[in-house]
Amino acid sequence: MSDDGGFFAVARSQRAHRSFTTDPVPDDDLVRMLEAATWAPSAENSQPWLFVVVRDAGRRAALDDLARRLWAGGAKHATAHRSPAHVLAEVDRATEAGFGGAPVVVVVAGDTTACHRVSLASSVFPAVQNLLLAAASLGYGTALTTLATYATDEVRSVLDLPDHVDPLAIIPVGRPARPLGPSRREPVATRSHLDGYGRPFPAG
Repeated sequence: MSDDGGFFAVARSQRAHRSFTTDPVPDDDLVRMLEAATWAPSAENSQPWLFVVVRDAGRRAALDDLARRLWAGGAKHATAHRSPAHVLAEVDRATEAGFGGAPVVVVVAGDTTACHRVSLASSVFPAVQNLLLAAASLGYGTALTTLATYATDEVRSVLDLPDHVDPLAIIPVGRPARPLGPSRREPVATRSHLDGYGRPFPAG
């Protein structure tokens, strides 16, 4: 059974975009993305997610500068052994351009008073995934960046977040500057096990 025009097609085509046009992202489209995000599951239906849509030039510049400093100051080195050179070069360009030149970024945070801190990230990131898929279905590009988790206090300061709110991701949103090819993923059979580790699923 195929679903070339629905959910599975969007899930297969959703990619990390690192270069965007300057075309604006209307509020109505952002609301649709955020509504989709809020349909995600969370621990005990705590719904601890918070979204800060950042359009202000000054705050954008502060987040851009923070990302540059974190990337240059160690984040690039920490990922270099796992990422191909061309991917690192793309991230270099995107970081220098300020989240790839995206016209808007969405900072996704979690309210630590809504659920136990241990389950905060696992309750927020399903909402992040819904946001990414919703954006893709509307023809927008996005990228999941987690540099915010390396400098939570600085992100809080830029966005006036209270101490009980933890920033977890920064998502640039915009029209892709160029199309990307299909995602490259390992086959399900190489990552799935039956009734315990080491027994393939589905069985050969």
